[in-house]
Amino acid sequence: MKFNSAPRLSPSPLLAMCLLALLWPPIQGLAASNDPQQPIEIEADSADIDEGRGTTVYQGNVIVHQGQTLLTADKVTVYHKQRKAQRIVAEGNTAHFSQKSPTKGRDVNGEAQRIEYDVGSETLILQGKAMLAQGRDLFSSDRIVYDRHKMVVKAGGAARGKKRVHVTIDPSQK
Repeated sequence: MKFNSAPRLSPSPLLAMCLLALLWPPIQGLAASNDPQQPIEIEADSADIDEGRGTTVYQGNVIVHQGQTLLTADKVTVYHKQRKAQRIVAEGNTAHFSQKSPTKGRDVNGEAQRIEYDVGSETLILQGKAMLAQGRDLFSSDRIVYDRHKMVVKAGGAARGKKRVHVTIDPSQK
């Protein structure tokens, strides 16, 4: 998955909020996902497990699967407590995230230099050249927060980012 770079001009904050509101109804279809109850499966070239520190570092073409959700990166660190994953951090040149949606054509795809996933709250934080696409609609900023459970997207200042948000909405969608 490769996104085009966003233009330097961004909509005003009020316009950006209005555009985010337009995207809200389609995101609600993701609520039907039962991914959090599915096991987390990980493949990598290597794994370094440190039970004392509660971390496992996977390196080399790392693939993380949980139900309809896929996360890929050069390096993935899993922080766990009592053998239960608490937080997953994917890093590398570009880390990728994708989630199949029960709503046809509304899959969610994202990429960033770092993607942090809080397993308990189902929140993803995309940082560094962050982009999130839902269907053909696109958000880009330096920081995007996507709450899978509440179906909420925050970007730019609303996500404690430092750069403005750029939103592209596909006009052919109803």
